[in-house]
Amino acid sequence: MDSGNGSSGDLDSANLGEITEALLPPPPVIPPNVEPLRVETEPPPKKKNLRVPMARRGLGTKGQKIPLLTNHFKVNVTNLDGYFYHYSVALFYDDGRPVETKGVGRKVLDKLHETYRSDLADKDFAYDGEKTLFTFGALPTNKMDFSVVLEEVSSKRTNGNSNLDSPDDGDKKRMRRRNQSKSFRVEISYAAKIPLQALASAMRGQESENSQEAIRVLDIILRQHAARQGCLLVRQSFFHNDTQNFESVGDGVLGCRGFHSSFRTTQGGMSLNMDVSTTMIIQPGLVLDFLMANQRVKDTFSIDWTKARRVLKNLRVKVAPSNMEYRITGLSEKPCRELTFELKQKHSKNENGEFETMEVTVYDYFLKHHQIELRDSADLPCLNVGKPKRPTYIPLELCELVSLQRYTKALNTFQRSALVERSRQKPQERMNVLSKALKVSNYGTEPILRSCGISISPSFIQVEGRVLPAPKLKTGKGDEIFPRNGRWNFSHKKFFEPVKIERWAVVNFSARCNVRGLVQDLIRCGEMKGISIADPFDVFEENQRFRKAPPMVRVEKMFEEVQSRLPGAPQFLLCLLTERKNCEIYGPWKKKNLTEFGIVTQCMVPMRVNDNYLLNCLMKINAKLGGLNSLLTVERTPAFPIISKVPTIILGMDVSHGSPGQSEIPSIAAVVSSREWPLISRYRASVRLLPPKVEMIDSLFKKSSNGEDEGIIRELLLDFYTSSGKRKPEHIIIFRDGVSESQFNQVLNVELDQVIEACKYLDEKWNPKFLVIVAQKNHHTKFFQPGSPDNVPPGTIVDTKICHPRNYDFYLCAQAGMIGTSRPTHYHVLYDEIGFSPDEVQELVHSLSYVYQRSTTAISVVAPICYAHLAAAQIGTFVKFEDRSETSSSHGGGSTASGQVSVPQLPKLKESVANSMFFC
Repeated sequence: MDSGNGSSGDLDSANLGEITEALLPPPPVIPPNVEPLRVETEPPPKKKNLRVPMARRGLGTKGQKIPLLTNHFKVNVTNLDGYFYHYSVALFYDDGRPVETKGVGRKVLDKLHETYRSDLADKDFAYDGEKTLFTFGALPTNKMDFSVVLEEVSSKRTNGNSNLDSPDDGDKKRMRRRNQSKSFRVEISYAAKIPLQALASAMRGQESENSQEAIRVLDIILRQHAARQGCLLVRQSFFHNDTQNFESVGDGVLGCRGFHSSFRTTQGGMSLNMDVSTTMIIQPGLVLDFLMANQRVKDTFSIDWTKARRVLKNLRVKVAPSNMEYRITGLSEKPCRELTFELKQKHSKNENGEFETMEVTVYDYFLKHHQIELRDSADLPCLNVGKPKRPTYIPLELCELVSLQRYTKALNTFQRSALVERSRQKPQERMNVLSKALKVSNYGTEPILRSCGISISPSFIQVEGRVLPAPKLKTGKGDEIFPRNGRWNFSHKKFFEPVKIERWAVVNFSARCNVRGLVQDLIRCGEMKGISIADPFDVFEENQRFRKAPPMVRVEKMFEEVQSRLPGAPQFLLCLLTERKNCEIYGPWKKKNLTEFGIVTQCMVPMRVNDNYLLNCLMKINAKLGGLNSLLTVERTPAFPIISKVPTIILGMDVSHGSPGQSEIPSIAAVVSSREWPLISRYRASVRLLPPKVEMIDSLFKKSSNGEDEGIIRELLLDFYTSSGKRKPEHIIIFRDGVSESQFNQVLNVELDQVIEACKYLDEKWNPKFLVIVAQKNHHTKFFQPGSPDNVPPGTIVDTKICHPRNYDFYLCAQAGMIGTSRPTHYHVLYDEIGFSPDEVQELVHSLSYVYQRSTTAISVVAPICYAHLAAAQIGTFVKFEDRSETSSSHGGGSTASGQVSVPQLPKLKESVANSMFFC
């Protein structure tokens, strides 16, 4: 099959060389009789000055002022003269072995504090549960040693039972009776001291290692406070064991609502940021009930025990009737009725004085020794709560899963939808819940906070916001749209640049629908939007024989059919699927089209098709084929000086990772770039694979073995050059998603350096100016309108009071929050050589929330970042659904001989689609 036509900015081998030559400087001329410098005589490289996030340049002034409340609570600090003392904690069993079991440390330290309070000069602890402890003021000595006796310690080593003799109870050392004590030795050693004065410096914007440590101490105090209330701790979020906070999301998994609490330094001083938080937990109760729900089966004999073993490993169970807790290490191979062990006869010794043993089944043991007749699990495996080589078996029906155990595996599509649906809260409801949570938390009773004079106000902090006016949009025939409440519609409008579709076809992967009727409706809706769509060449129905074949086979067979009947490459293929989002056909289908044939494709699930649904599909199709649905009125005009004044390229960067539990899936780095300057509505993407869970992009500039740059930025710069009238960008604006404050320096000194290197490699004399902005969506700041049940209006911006005391950041809620509580995006301006004013930066960010070609609403984060996310997600389906039998490294995570993680080679997109918005 021939590849499809490229867009106007495609690079062929001829003009690529021409462009590279135009960008590269001529080689240096060495005068005659002058010997080149030898490598060894070159001076050592100068030490590089590291970039740091820039300070705020001022505040924005544009927009209508609006009073707001935020979920930050004022923290009053009255004593700044003292010190937090940092101590290292080492825990040992009485035989000298270190304690490694989680959860024991807090119990031991609480008992130590209770037992030796006077020896500790009556000091209270802030203990992190592992190896670090803080006090306000010093302990009597720098090194202290304690013996602690703890009752009823349940751990991997103490897996016995008071009422049930363990089936392997020949080993008396492993028996732990209910009221038996356990001894520990605790060493506490001085490590450092942290002045509270560091908090005052942080509130003035003078952050240091001491100030970060002081805030960390305060956060540890909150964690300890929650732990003593029996909460599940997940970083700075706390979850109470209250069934009112549980919501089923299906398959034996519950969404558990809790609270995030963390201290922040702001322009207004110190604040406590408190928000509603949700985590996934295992459904507590009988293990068998959970397994049936998790696997969606109606009886225990239908359970897949291989899956059960994976999902149960390391979960904690409570065993009836003793109520002792154990951790699951595995499942028995044989059923309870056949599983045997050697039981010691306590009243019968052999001639050597040793107890005689007899072989009994687990079933008979519980029946004869404990009068428990097993009804539901006699023919099922037993739980192993001992060690793999020294098992302790417990029948399943006697075991209940303990509450508040995290479920860390990836949620399926239906679970995610249920979670979103059930965790939504309207603004007023959220405020009420947070007020109640702060009251219930009762931080005022925390001794360490009291001793250092820290108190928390119960009132939401008031801030002043501004509402920026929405930009005007231009559609077909010169019409203008004035968005209202962050929305607009195309009801009587045509697309700004509609495409003409003359060669296309439909492929139907067994979706049940009236295909002919669907095609006619699509042509009709296209005509309303200005898209001229000819009749499709043909409709290719999937052969019945292949419907149950693997996804790759189904795609191959469909393409064989398409190739045999189409006269040439189509402009695009409309693909009808049976399942939404999680369809296994999607990844192989996209990969085949984009990497082997260079064909744009639109997938559709024809379940509830109406004109709105078809309009959404047409918006994507038009953008993918090179059209524009709408654009800002100021684009292509001098009225947008921050872009139109000099050639400017906008980059959006994102890295997506495998879902929880998919530790071997490679991470995917995607960078999109604007093209056809002065447009900021049209983009193309470049994607690379990274090792699993890696956040920093290392392939922005990358030299190959032959010395050529094969990095992402080079291809994006060359595309900008060809699509923008052979102009090099003088301004490069970078939007980076998905990094935390601790990674800002890496963005500035690793990623930005690579972008600069890529520019220098093309032209040594080329010195573009940079603007670097990080967008964060995963934060816990929300805004509310006092006395109103509605969300804040779209365009709401806040850059005062709760923003950073020094750094250049602001919150923008560009979208209209129709459901739940709106989440603003937190933007951080890290670097600005261009010299934009705060109003110009905020106007640019706000405008980029209105150029997203897939929707008729303002979006919550700038379009370049959304596009980078889409590109990474689409390429991710190549990896996700790749045939596992092809190579062991097809899913990444393999190790090379040097121990480095190997990353599979990503198939290259065909040139005919590489410059398109294929991801749209």
